[in-house]
Amino acid sequence: MTNPGWGGAANEGTPPQPRCVRHPDRPTALSCNRCSRPSCPDCLREAAVGYQCVDCVAAGRRDIRPVRGVAGNAVVPGRATPIVTYSLIGLNVLAFLGTAVQSRSILRNESPSPLFADWALNPGLVADGQWIRLVGSGFLHFGLIHLAVNMFVLYVLGRDTELILGRARYTAVYLTSLLGGSASVMAFQSIISSGGGLSWTAGASGAIFGLLGAQAIILLRLRRSPAPILSVIAINVIISLSIPGISFWGHLGGLVAGALATAGILYGPQMLGVGNNRERAVTVGWICLGAVLIATLGVIAVRIVQLRTELGY
Repeated sequence: MTNPGWGGAANEGTPPQPRCVRHPDRPTALSCNRCSRPSCPDCLREAAVGYQCVDCVAAGRRDIRPVRGVAGNAVVPGRATPIVTYSLIGLNVLAFLGTAVQSRSILRNESPSPLFADWALNPGLVADGQWIRLVGSGFLHFGLIHLAVNMFVLYVLGRDTELILGRARYTAVYLTSLLGGSASVMAFQSIISSGGGLSWTAGASGAIFGLLGAQAIILLRLRRSPAPILSVIAINVIISLSIPGISFWGHLGGLVAGALATAGILYGPQMLGVGNNRERAVTVGWICLGAVLIATLGVIAVRIVQLRTELGY
């Protein structure tokens, strides 16, 4: 009798069925399209063409270069949520609620509020050793409207900036901008207000102006026109100069510090000739940002020494 084309001859029996390479106890008629090894349905994953075993899928993922942002940060789809921005908004809201509860007012939450009194920025009190005011003042606000406006702008600017720079760099730029605003107030703002009492500065505006500067630098690095963001900066500078009670120096200091910190991250490696070495570029970017932060702290330190001499501390 002749062989009809399948199986063996009548006296040869049934040939053994292939078994899954990962589960030898499972017979299977399936195989991986990439390596051709027999695999059971649990070990196969749908691919662009056919199915591949889990080992080939893992090997393929290792061969794919990770997507990186303009600052060298890894862009991971699962990390698109701007967690740092939301956390900063939460901290500002918590600080406001604390002052509102203490003062029993959402419109005049600054008085009487021990938290506001302890954190609001005044150059003379910082020179007296109350350094918490340099950072704490950036989380206080004069009333609900002040808080709402700043948090809305932080929400709009912060999400994109965090996604482009990455969480760590974004956090560093925000804090550098905040300290830049405080440094400018320390250097140029009077200890005594026009009304004869102590001058007080509070609000996240300095850090937010820093994000405006950061966005301008990012647009330049992406070779896009920064005209829209520069227009917004110009309008806000005019408002800061025109309306009494707004800290022009706090805004200007944050703007300069944020722009310089971001420029250090995005342009520092290029200017220092790092080339295409990504690891070195990231390191040099951090060093440039650190240099801006150190310079900001240096301005604060020099001013503290001057004020202590003038005030006889």
